[in-house]
Amino acid sequence: MYDKILVAVDGSAGADKALAAAVTLAESFGAELYSIAVEGHLPAYAATLGEVDEAKAEKDAYFEEIDRAARAYAAARGVELRTVKVVGDPAERIIRHAEQGGFDLLVLGHKGHSRARRFLLGSTSDKVVDHAPCSTLIVK
Repeated sequence: MYDKILVAVDGSAGADKALAAAVTLAESFGAELYSIAVEGHLPAYAATLGEVDEAKAEKDAYFEEIDRAARAYAAARGVELRTVKVVGDPAERIIRHAEQGGFDLLVLGHKGHSRARRFLLGSTSDKVVDHAPCSTLIVK
């Protein structure tokens, strides 16, 4: 039913549940599994260049840990996970990656790290569901 699955990861509890579901589906269908992590933009107005460098190093370390943990979880279940990290608006980047990658299914957590913003702008999962080029599974 599904040959190529994309799961969005951000280190949140919702994303962890989405990863678990995506791994199970990849196991069941023998599908290829990919993950995408979307890093927000660095501060536009930092006081010093050192602040930008420090913020970048913190983000890199955070996303490297997410990547390592996701790959380890999938590998423990016998599933190879291919990962990518991109920068930008999460919904836009997930949708674009799904379009360009020819995925059959997107898997997302119901809530991620941007809970406060979702009340003003709508959640990432809402936006992805509205514009995704393929079926989307929202995991609660």
